[in-house]
Amino acid sequence: MQTNPTPTQFYNWQNYRCAYQVYQPENSQPQGIPLLLIHPIGVGLSGKFWQRFVREWYGSGQRNLIYNPDLLGCGDSDKPHVAYTPKDWAEQLQYFLQTVVQTPVILVVQGALFPVAIELVQLESNLIAKLILSGPPTWPVITKKSPDWRKKLAWNIFDSPVGNAFYRYARTPKFLSSFSTKQLFASADTVDAEWLNTLVAGAANSASRHAVFSFLAGFWRKDYSSLIATIKQPTLVVLGESASSISKEGKTATADDTLADYLDILPQGRGVKIPGRNVLPYESTAEFVKAIAQIND
Repeated sequence: MQTNPTPTQFYNWQNYRCAYQVYQPENSQPQGIPLLLIHPIGVGLSGKFWQRFVREWYGSGQRNLIYNPDLLGCGDSDKPHVAYTPKDWAEQLQYFLQTVVQTPVILVVQGALFPVAIELVQLESNLIAKLILSGPPTWPVITKKSPDWRKKLAWNIFDSPVGNAFYRYARTPKFLSSFSTKQLFASADTVDAEWLNTLVAGAANSASRHAVFSFLAGFWRKDYSSLIATIKQPTLVVLGESASSISKEGKTATADDTLADYLDILPQGRGVKIPGRNVLPYESTAEFVKAIAQIND
């Protein structure tokens, strides 16, 4: 069964033009609860991160409708020169849920964008049926607050000629290949041309740096433990067997440690490990799809 995407569509939120795509199975009616995908933030990243996952999802016979938005500052959405917080993106997605989707969804969120899902659950719990966390941050990272002064200082450094120069270097194939191999993928062999070409194209517009610098400055860093404990929806945590943390706080945590930490606090949490490291929907697509397809049972 092939992917049948609609052309990129747009909606307006707070005077910004925000992009999204809707996918459905070809030659059959959608079934089940729709998926809402939250892509990671990084150099060149956008909703295109999910394209390989979408192909595999329908190829495996799943028939859920899929909503794949570009977060503000990324992809085909507007890229204002602002410091973004998880709550900003959560409010964007809340509006998207209320006005475009208008039905409960299964949130599928990649990596350290989990705080966006946490904030979204606080804002619009009734429109979120279940959650799937792909490679969420280690527990020491997701529960450590970064001082506000440090975030602002980091942002001011990034938001300068120094940051501009860094971004120009960071969007080169050489840097992207090296970073992906060292920090994201379990095997260098899976850092392929499709991945690198997508990132290079996505980073061509230098205005995409503001979302990346907001993330690097740590505006998402605070103690989320109490909010995670309030997530009542069934939540599946999927971790790579080679999962690693970029942040020094989580360097020693194993995948088993992280799973145990999350399942200890999530009211309806389940966990599974699959081959791979930190970008499971891309590097271990078939295994990831198989692991999360149980949500349709």
